[in-house]
Amino acid sequence: MFATETDRSAHRAAERAVERTMPAPPVTPLATRLTHLALAAIAVVILVFAWHEAEMNPAQLMRDAGNMATLGADFLRPDFTDWDVYVNAMLETLAIAIWGTLLAVIAGIPLGILSADNVAPHWLVFLVRRLMDACRAINELVFALIFIAAVGLGPFAGVLALFVHTTGVVAKLFSEAVEAIDPAPVEGIRGTGGTWLQEIIYGVLPQVLPLWISYALYRFESNVRSATVLGIVGGGGIGMTFNETMRGFLYSQASAILIIVVLTVSVLDMVSQRVRKKFI
Repeated sequence: MFATETDRSAHRAAERAVERTMPAPPVTPLATRLTHLALAAIAVVILVFAWHEAEMNPAQLMRDAGNMATLGADFLRPDFTDWDVYVNAMLETLAIAIWGTLLAVIAGIPLGILSADNVAPHWLVFLVRRLMDACRAINELVFALIFIAAVGLGPFAGVLALFVHTTGVVAKLFSEAVEAIDPAPVEGIRGTGGTWLQEIIYGVLPQVLPLWISYALYRFESNVRSATVLGIVGGGGIGMTFNETMRGFLYSQASAILIIVVLTVSVLDMVSQRVRKKFI
């Protein structure tokens, strides 16, 4: 019993000794705490301002619940009477996405290389990046309105809109892949007297090609979804058909169109995911 009490006392003494040797928890400086409070206050002010500017009004959802119930009831009864028309319009949407993506990839390869710091002169990188920033900054719908004014209503305007916007996105993704390559193969080709073009073909492209294919497939998926919206402003595809049904209060037909869009996009996503896995 005496030995047990002695062991306990020794253990408690050892614990107190360890506690005395442990460093004290760091104290946050007053300036740091004030900075955090200021940032939190700024975030709150931004959220309040955005709430006001966006005219957020949750009560309106309750006031218009009856209209939403009527709309939902119509959407729950899809009408596939004109399914062949909807399928043809969906095929047109796919064609818009295919050509918009293909043209963007073709243009994005040289522009992506010229946007990479490790393979292009800095002055040229700056100019090309700013041009690509402009392409990305403007939404596809805005480009569609511009090209509709230039070439008229129809799918060609949708193709051009997707092409320009997607080029800016693809060029950025491609350039980031180039900047992340292993420089050893490029330096080896340069050391043997290879030209700049040979460095790109034999030193850069083999390293980035799998990622480029993955990025291109992903953008194609995104462009299929974007192409369904372009038709609302006259850019062709199933969006035009959907817009006509909504404006005519034909909600059952609009529901059928949405189901076809969702099924098509889902199938494309699954196929694209399988293809990407083979390259990554």
